[in-house]
Amino acid sequence: MPETEPPDTVDALTSGAAGPGREATAAETVAQTATGTRDTGAIRVDGRRNPRGSLTAAAGLGAVGLTAALIGGGSSSVIAAVAGVAAGLLAAISLFLAASRAQPGQGLRPAASRWLAMGTLTWLVGIGLRPVADGTPFVLTFADLLLLVGSVLISIGCGTAVTPSAYSRSAFRQAADAYLGAASIFTLGWVLLLGPAFQKAEEPGAFISTLALPIVCLFAACAVAPAVAAARSGGRLVGLAGVIVLGAVTVAEVSTALARLSGDDPPMVTVLVAPAAFLLLAVAPWLDQRRFRKPLPAAVTAATPLVLVAVATVAVAVQAVGGDRDAALSAVAASVVLVLLGRLFVLLVETAGMRRLVDVGERQLRQLAENAGDLVLICDHDGVIREIGAAVQETYGYCPEDLEGHPMFDYIHPEDVPGIHALLRRMTAFEDADGHGTCRIACRVRAADGTWRPTESVATRDVRNEDLILVSVRDMSDQVALRNQVTHLTFHDGVTGLPNRAYFEERAREVLARRGSGSTAVIFLDLDGFTGVNDSVGHASGDYLLGQAARRLRSAVRADDTLARWGGDEFAVLLEGGVSSGADAQTAIDLAERLVRAVSSEPFRVADRDMALTASVGVAFAEDGLPAGDLLRNADVAMSRAKELGGRRVEVFAAQMHAEVVRRLEIAADLQRALLDNQFAIEYQPVVDLATSRVTAVEALVRWWRGSEFVPPEQFLGPAEDTGLIVPLSEWILREACNEVAAWRASSLDIGLSLNLSLRQITAPGFVETISQALTESGLPASALTLEVIEEMLVEDAEDTINKLSQLRALGVRLAIDDFGTGYASLAFLRQLPVDMIKIDPSFVSGLGRDETLTLLTRTIVRLGHDLGLIVVAEGIERPEQLELLREMGCTRGQGYLVGRPMAARGVDSLMRTSLQNTA
Repeated sequence: MPETEPPDTVDALTSGAAGPGREATAAETVAQTATGTRDTGAIRVDGRRNPRGSLTAAAGLGAVGLTAALIGGGSSSVIAAVAGVAAGLLAAISLFLAASRAQPGQGLRPAASRWLAMGTLTWLVGIGLRPVADGTPFVLTFADLLLLVGSVLISIGCGTAVTPSAYSRSAFRQAADAYLGAASIFTLGWVLLLGPAFQKAEEPGAFISTLALPIVCLFAACAVAPAVAAARSGGRLVGLAGVIVLGAVTVAEVSTALARLSGDDPPMVTVLVAPAAFLLLAVAPWLDQRRFRKPLPAAVTAATPLVLVAVATVAVAVQAVGGDRDAALSAVAASVVLVLLGRLFVLLVETAGMRRLVDVGERQLRQLAENAGDLVLICDHDGVIREIGAAVQETYGYCPEDLEGHPMFDYIHPEDVPGIHALLRRMTAFEDADGHGTCRIACRVRAADGTWRPTESVATRDVRNEDLILVSVRDMSDQVALRNQVTHLTFHDGVTGLPNRAYFEERAREVLARRGSGSTAVIFLDLDGFTGVNDSVGHASGDYLLGQAARRLRSAVRADDTLARWGGDEFAVLLEGGVSSGADAQTAIDLAERLVRAVSSEPFRVADRDMALTASVGVAFAEDGLPAGDLLRNADVAMSRAKELGGRRVEVFAAQMHAEVVRRLEIAADLQRALLDNQFAIEYQPVVDLATSRVTAVEALVRWWRGSEFVPPEQFLGPAEDTGLIVPLSEWILREACNEVAAWRASSLDIGLSLNLSLRQITAPGFVETISQALTESGLPASALTLEVIEEMLVEDAEDTINKLSQLRALGVRLAIDDFGTGYASLAFLRQLPVDMIKIDPSFVSGLGRDETLTLLTRTIVRLGHDLGLIVVAEGIERPEQLELLREMGCTRGQGYLVGRPMAARGVDSLMRTSLQNTA
């Protein structure tokens, strides 16, 4: 178990910051940890080496020596030497340690500690040699010179320990105050103690020489004491300890000088004062410097020399009244008078200079205010203008002479006058917030043209005449106009001039917060096909079209409804009441249909061409307790539903719409994990020759097993298309199916592969290269692959789509149009695109034999395919009569549950081999 340090013996000297009843704060602990220090009572040491051992050892040696001297009956000079050496050594070691361990920002300066330590060492050498030097016949010995030099070094250290004030006095005033203090104290000492001793002295010259050392110490103490007392720096405590040392040395040396003149030993109390002061100096660097930062008031430090002069004057006057006149005292008093006169002269010069600076500063402030665009005026407490700057003519159009002598309230807006009266009364009574007779005023001022200008003013008492008020007025017209413009732009759309989304959301929250908010409805409108406008005529023309649409919509809504541009090509309408009953709900729906007609009634004229657009509209009604965000979301969901259903229609929000959106989002999130976890599988549906029933190809169909749950393709293919996951999913299907069919063909099974393409897949970068790479890696011939597209894909971005499909056709890949007959541009694109096959949509096949029209349409499609030289495949064959009619029409191929259900690869392999055996 590690040893613990003994209790700090120095802790008893102070009541530290972490004593009983007060624990160190967390901030102090962190600060001490960061600087490598820790508190032990009131003494702060760092973590490298504990100085208490050295300090305790030195103190112990001094105590042993002092005790031995007292027991041995030594003289007071010997005892003073022993005690002085011990205390001085302890102080010097402490100061040198403090200088070596001083941290930046802790307050104590290393240079000050070194000066104090050097002065202490010089002094202890002198006090230690004094018993030996006292035997010489000289009045001032070499020991006295060392003491004198040590005192000067200590005074330098005291002055270096503190940072001078930013408004410190001049060097002459500091020297004058030091002399006044020292001379006053010397005068008091002369009247009370030194004067009688001087009269008894046999050699006046020797008497004065003997007092040279204490006089120098006294002057040094008076020179640094005011600066140390008024300082705020962390070294102030050490500086105060140094001043106390200088005072103690002065007292000890006066006692020693008087003892020398009388031939006696100095009193024991006086010779031990200096060692005690050095003990205090030894402890001072290790005390909490922050507790001694509060300085004396500047008035106290400035008045102290004058108070000492006054006390000394009274003492001299009392002595003069008693008939005792002293030439030395008179000389000192005369010097004090001369110094006072010099100090007064310097003070007058400085005061005159300060007055000039005040005048110049006042003029500069006025010029600065006027150059900055402010108007400066002086009025009395009744508001009467006494003086006003020339800027009033440029800013407000008035001549200064026309305003002087008139109340300023005549030019202030009547609504602002009572408030200004109250502010002026508070300022006069010192009740303002600043407490200095200053207040801020915001009011409107009438200009010469009759307009009201917003202003901000600062009123304060005139420093020269408290009956007048100095007012600085700043015209805020430009700032207010800019602020209003920023506010307008913040809540309005810059293209259409309508309120924007932020305003609409805030307005919806306010309306729903009222009682009876259940009668509120929100309509969302989206322009169908607007993206094509930007792509064809540019965004500037698109913005122009949005402006036209906004005007049409504004004319369709009621005056108390809120119409806003939600963003992009979307608009929103807030109906604030009147839709609680069924009839009124129909009114909201009628408004929605009116908005649709307003958009699609006639084309928009943009860039010298007509643009025909339609609109998809969603309506949502508020319910009790429904948040504004949910109401807006519901209207957006209903609008998206209208857009999915083809546009140019109105949809009213129903709860299942939101559930459907959430379900699609969940499926989209699960799709990403399904791709990574290989949750997808491929089934193949046979395509048979209707004449021979032989399987000629298979169509690859994707299946998703989410755990044990089967997800139908119609539920996840749409979200996959929306999120773009259809691209990696289709590439996986392509590779797997190509490898499987290539393996069948390698085993002598003549079979082809059909795959459905999505628009996202076609427009994806590297689409053609992906198909070519899959064929190369699997070894499947390009002629065995048939890619199916629906007619709508050939309409959207037709040029790029046809270009890529043509590149595939050039590779040898076959192309088929799926769901033929359900689009509206198939015949036009059959001429442009080299198609090999058309697949009749199941909606036609389902009516064969039951619906004459569908039967006729199917027969027409089959004949059209034959005339164009295309392979015709019928989809959705489920009944025997359908199969017979298709054979009779001449349809060559077909697929459906009757001829073959989708099956796994193993089932296709078995079916193909059975078909071969039957054929054989």
